[in-house]
Parts: sequence; structure tokens; C-alpha cells
Amino acid sequence: MQITPITHPLNASVRVPGSKSLTNRALLIASLANGKTRLTNALFSDDSRYFAKALQTLGFDIQLDEASREMTVTGLDGKIPANKAELFIGNAGTAARFISAFLTLGHGEYILDGEARMRERPIGDLIEALTQLGAIIHPLAQRERDGVREICLPIKIIANGLPGGKTTIAGNISSQFLSALLMIAPYAQNEIEITLSTELNSKPYIDMTLAIMQGFGVKVRRNGYQSFTAPITNYLSPITYHIESDASAASYFFAAPAICGGRVKVENISRNSKQGDIAFLDVLQQMGCSVSETDNCLLITGPAELRGIDIDMRDIPDTAQTLAAIAPFASSPTRIRGIASARVKETDRVHATCTELARLGVRVEEHEDGMTIHPVEKMRPAVIQTYNDHRMAMSFSLIGLRVEGITIENPACVSKTFPGFFEVLEMLR
Repeated sequence: MQITPITHPLNASVRVPGSKSLTNRALLIASLANGKTRLTNALFSDDSRYFAKALQTLGFDIQLDEASREMTVTGLDGKIPANKAELFIGNAGTAARFISAFLTLGHGEYILDGEARMRERPIGDLIEALTQLGAIIHPLAQRERDGVREICLPIKIIANGLPGGKTTIAGNISSQFLSALLMIAPYAQNEIEITLSTELNSKPYIDMTLAIMQGFGVKVRRNGYQSFTAPITNYLSPITYHIESDASAASYFFAAPAICGGRVKVENISRNSKQGDIAFLDVLQQMGCSVSETDNCLLITGPAELRGIDIDMRDIPDTAQTLAAIAPFASSPTRIRGIASARVKETDRVHATCTELARLGVRVEEHEDGMTIHPVEKMRPAVIQTYNDHRMAMSFSLIGLRVEGITIENPACVSKTFPGFFEVLEMLR
């Protein structure tokens, strides 16, 4: 798909779909609660469909109304109906981590598998933490990376409820591991205490998990980001739970005025969002953009001059590619730090981003934890490889708004989280 540049300053209003992170957390927690919960402004994408389908396969009543952007979940108070199931979750990392933990509450045998890339993404730390809590989980395939054995999908879970107790987990690989443990903890047989063995990356995602748990009536005791203790209790359905628009998806539209000029209004999202990626607005302000808020809408105005920055993005790694796409248009270099965890996402996002920027003629230096991107006067036309990664497709589309001859290979990969992305991008015209 070739992106046609926009030759005038922007003056547009857009709305992005519901948050993937909130939709998937709400699906899991609503399934554990007792009774019906209606999720409004829910995300309908590949990832959320895989998640909902897995829950349906386990015997849950999940009603999907895509036209109204609503999902209705009938929770069963911590019980999983099926005692045998084979689940396939595509390349949905959130679903893989959350459902792995969820299945330990059941009674029976379950197999969880995914696409080839999902079979490469690490899950061993979560499996080890669940094993410390008394779960029985068997890897069904062997994989080695640099001579070290890694646990990835597929896995078999032999469940008879989760005994609980104390467990330790690293915080620097994926915050989804900790979120998975926290959300299922209230339904263990004994109280669960989780201690972090490293510093925690992506802290805002844990704040989001704790906030949605509290929205369903469960408050976790914590010592900063070092340890967490979840009570043995039940989630209480709020009857209706509204999903905010996706802050990660919104980042592309926040960023567009930075390189095209003018302004863009993004609807149904606030600076008070539960989502950590709303902090990308602070990044844009450091670069010279201005941000204002009115009536649950955010208005981003482009800068007189876009400045390069030096920034640690460990708490908002999903927006690092958005920054990388606008950085070549800045007046000075941009150094992105703290995103080593991005190497084990849908692709090695650090290497892929550097490779594609270089394809465009941008001077870029790859570091273990990020990259340095230098300004460029003129980019060359190119076909951008997306590595089947939705965020590669969406972020590099921004460059096509300024530069002639940018073609996005495999644009359909955006269906993972934002099926209508290119239609919304067109609204910027």
C-alpha cells in the first residue's frame, strides 16, 4: 500500500478504537466475576477475537456485537466450565500470558498454542512463577536461543485449582507476566504474594491492571513495585465497564502534526487515561508540540521546529516506533533508551526499526537497549518491510504523510490491534 503525502497543515478530528490492553484485561476479569458484564467501546481486532474465542472454547458465554463495539461476558465466579480444551491464540501475546495463568484455576487438561512467532516469544518466567505457586505446566516443544533453553508455546496445563503461596518473577522481560499473576490471584486456594527479582519495566501497565481490578472490587496490597499481595476474594461485576480509546493506537495521530504541521483532535481520550502510553504526549511536548484538552478530547498542534530528544522509554515501549518515525524530521538527533524488551515483541522491534530507517536513507545507530536517529534532509522512496508487526506498519505510515514513494508491505497486519487504521489515517486529509 502506497501512502500519499499530505501537502497542507493538518486540521482533522479522529477517533481510534478501544484499548487492546483494557479490553483483554476486562475480558479475563469479567469471566472470573459472577454474572454479566457489558464491555462498551471494546476493541474488535485479531488479538481480542483470539482472546474471546479462547474463552468461548472454554465454555464461557461471550456475546460479541461488533456494530455496537460491545462485548457481554457472563462470568462464573472463578470456575472454568471445560475440563479439556485446545486453544489457539495466533500471535496475541497478551492472550497467551493471561490465559496461561487463567487456566491454572481450572480442573482438567488444557493445551495452549499460537502462530510461529508466538512460539518464539518467551513465556518461561511466567511458567516458573506459576510452578512456584503449585501449577503443573509442561512445555510441549524445545527451543534454544544462544545455547540457552527457553520455554515458549505450545504448553500443556494440568490443572486442579491453583494452590497459591509465594512466588518470584523478573520484571524486565514482560509486565504482562505480573499482570497475569495479579488478575487470577484472588481465585487461588491460598493468598498469593509476588516479589519482583528485577526492576519492573512498563510500570504503567501494572498500574492499569491494578486499576481495572479495583474497578471490579479487588484491591491489591503492594510495596511500590517490589511486591504485591492479592486477597482471596471475588470480583464484583460493575454491570457496565467502559473501555477507553487505545492510547497506543492514538500515538500515531498524536504524532502526525509533529511532522505535517497543523493540528489533530483525538476524541474519547483524556490525559487522565488509565493507559501508560498517554505519556507519549509528554514526549511530543519535549519535542516542541503543544497539547490541550477539552470535553474528553485531546488537541495536538505541531511545533515551529521539531527538536530531537534523549529519552528513556522503558515505561512506554509500544510508542518507541512512533517516535522513531518522526525523529528523522527533527532538527537534532534523537536517542531512544530502555527498550531492550521490545526485541521480544511481534518482531525484534529495535533491529527492525533501525533496518527500515536505514532503507530510507536515515543514519541510525542500533544499541542493545534502543537507537540513535539522526536528522535527514531528504529520504529516499522505499517499500517498508513490516515483519508482520502492526506497529511497524502504523508508525512508518507516518513517514509517508511527508515523503513521496513510501509503500507499506503487508498493510493487513494492522488488523492485530487496529483493523481500520488506514481508513482513519485517510481522515487526516
